[in-house]
Amino acid sequence: AMALCLKQVFNKDKTFRPRKKFEPGTQRFELYKKAQASLKSGLDLKTVVQLPPGESINDWIAVHVVDFFNRINLIYGTMSEYCTERSCPIMSGGLKYEYRWQDDCKYKKPTKLSAPQYMCMLMDWIEMLINNEDIFPTRIGVPFPKQFQQVCTKILTRLFRVFVHVYIHHFDSIINMGAEAHVNTCYKHFYYFIREFSLIDHRELEPLVRMALAWGG
Repeated sequence: AMALCLKQVFNKDKTFRPRKKFEPGTQRFELYKKAQASLKSGLDLKTVVQLPPGESINDWIAVHVVDFFNRINLIYGTMSEYCTERSCPIMSGGLKYEYRWQDDCKYKKPTKLSAPQYMCMLMDWIEMLINNEDIFPTRIGVPFPKQFQQVCTKILTRLFRVFVHVYIHHFDSIINMGAEAHVNTCYKHFYYFIREFSLIDHRELEPLVRMALAWGG
């Protein structure tokens, strides 16, 4: 029933970017299936995010980074008609938090962008990283680079900002679409994951800290 209701809430054509898939037969595909199975089993999310015995932490993080990218991409893609240059001229989380974009390519200094522009740059940037074999190697026996977890921290920190913006500026739209339960579950899953492996600086989590306290995070 949950899957059916999600299909009604989230229009697959509205994904902001094409989904990144795991190749069947690979170690990471098996891990992804394991993670999905424990999610569906109704286990407590704090348990679901724990590293399965005998698995590599970098593989586990890689699987989740890609999966969260896909999920958040879908959430934002569905919300994007409500997030426009006019409604959101600044990428922010309320009056207190403003996020500027920097990528060492086009924007070498932190630059003010509208929320839709920021989201566009962000999804392109993540897509480029997760498709880069030097950073997210998919071939068996190819090791992860030394800076892998640092790169993931940067990706997850920026994906967290999507939740901040969507919750603070577009929560009424989430409720109107009947997507509240799904977005909350996705955020909880994300939150417990980054807490389990200390992947985001706690100061970054400040904008949604009340929410985490509300469900005992």
